[in-house]
Amino acid sequence: MSNHEPAEDGVPGAPRRVLLVVNTRREEVATEALHAARQLMAHGLAVRVLSGDADLMPWAEDDRVERVEAGPQAAEDCDLVLVLGGDGTILRGAEMARETGAPLLGINLGHVGFLAEADHDDLAQVIEAVVAGHYRAEERLTVDVSVFVEDALVASTWALNEASVEKASRERMLEVQVEIDGRPLSRWGCDGVVCSTPTGSTAYNFSAGGPIVWPEVQALLVVPLSAHALFARPMVVAPSSVISVQVIHTNDGGAVLWCDGRRTVDLPPGARIEVRRGHAPVRLARLHEAPFTDRLVAKFELPVSGWRGAAERRRQEARD
Repeated sequence: MSNHEPAEDGVPGAPRRVLLVVNTRREEVATEALHAARQLMAHGLAVRVLSGDADLMPWAEDDRVERVEAGPQAAEDCDLVLVLGGDGTILRGAEMARETGAPLLGINLGHVGFLAEADHDDLAQVIEAVVAGHYRAEERLTVDVSVFVEDALVASTWALNEASVEKASRERMLEVQVEIDGRPLSRWGCDGVVCSTPTGSTAYNFSAGGPIVWPEVQALLVVPLSAHALFARPMVVAPSSVISVQVIHTNDGGAVLWCDGRRTVDLPPGARIEVRRGHAPVRLARLHEAPFTDRLVAKFELPVSGWRGAAERRRQEARD
């Protein structure tokens, strides 16, 4: 049974529509995208691709394939955003899906693919599920990020995984002051600060020594990077909290704000960023009901051989 809500475009008999986002840098992925598009259209679904991607995929010259410019409204009237690629391509797809609320379904053709719902070998089954509408949408918390210079708002952006403030000069240490909910927390000399969502806890946050947080948990994470301080532990704060990171005035240059490793803003000395719960979540399409624990074990190849669950132990005890 599907939990998703098909797009309503107000046109009687209008076909369901899928936005296809593809890692066009890999030829084999473009080939898989061609197969997926043909299968979807054969079942009566309309296929839309990003104009920039279409220019790199000759098959998209098929006049049945819609073209749209990349942007927050690219998935307007779409039932689903289907992504073929790794986590980077899925994060790109999230940029198209977030504002319209279209569910995002990733097929991993990259490496770890933590955000993906299926792997390359499952493509046929994924197409069947999309055609039948057999998926549910799971909301993932995002963060909205504001950049201030001399108390003037100079940039606004967002992230699904994390917003990180990092030093602009490799040779220099970055000095920052961190506040939570308008109250000073600490001042660090460091390489930077990562502000993560639960979804991003398995990404940069994890590499930086932060905790893994189950996606159902509503929280924000703060992780200092290589901080020279006694108190520089990873922290978990309330989802309603506002995290502020200010680049201290020094002669050592400024910093750079990275959001999901895709969007950047230069931060001069004195700049301040504020990170808060996003105004809109990203909806990830799920085909399976597998627990997050199983996903962790599979993606990180964790050693669980020899494990026996409680039910199996009870059966063994009954046999004995």
